[in-house]
Amino acid sequence: MRFTDKVVLVTGASSGIGRATALAFAREGATVVVAGRRAAALDDTVEEIAASGGKASAVVADVSQGDAVRAAVSTTVERHGGLHVAVNNAGMLGRVAPLADLDEDDWSQVLATNLTGLWLALKHEVTHMRANGGGAIVNVASNLGAHERRAGFGAYATTKAGVSVLTRTAAREYLADNIRINAVSPGPIDTPMSFGPGESVADRDARLAGAVPVGRAGRPEEVAAAVLYLASEEAGFTVGHDLVLDGGVTA
Repeated sequence: MRFTDKVVLVTGASSGIGRATALAFAREGATVVVAGRRAAALDDTVEEIAASGGKASAVVADVSQGDAVRAAVSTTVERHGGLHVAVNNAGMLGRVAPLADLDEDDWSQVLATNLTGLWLALKHEVTHMRANGGGAIVNVASNLGAHERRAGFGAYATTKAGVSVLTRTAAREYLADNIRINAVSPGPIDTPMSFGPGESVADRDARLAGAVPVGRAGRPEEVAAAVLYLASEEAGFTVGHDLVLDGGVTA
């Protein structure tokens, strides 16, 4: 129960890593606010948390919109009296294609969600935490960012590399305000994003068995466990770190 009496905001919490992370925080005593664009899916996350005895509420927000992000943070504070931990997970893969084949909308959409959206969340989270004694922030980057290159993923990888740099910069800027900021960089995780076009579960698993040294996709719960560690007091000496969770792909 490392997060008893703590209020945690998780963006992109309607499915996958975000939902697993919200559930994990709730199991350890936190009051969790789940944010994202899909109201019905967020409600499913809240119901799952409530069914296991946890405390959660939802706020609909598109992180690429500054007013929506500001409102999500202020709503969290107004409902629950504070914000102690934030997990900036909202993101999108976008179109997979060589860089020269992307159009401006392809590029701009991924940038707006994955990088600008994360900066907006960080901005408003930090503003509250600085005025209220500090906190912890964990950003979700990717091994397809600062750690690995793959053809066709240039827009996505560029934004996620930016998340890694943003994390380290912010970690230095706000450590004096008692705000610890770190990141995780997942590799292939068992979420819809891990599938190629038209790929079945069996085909996906066979492909990853040959590509990932561990021999399988990671589980969202494994990423959630790393996020909780970085947000906890156990990681009090960990600052500006980008923890890679990719089954040995970049080892």
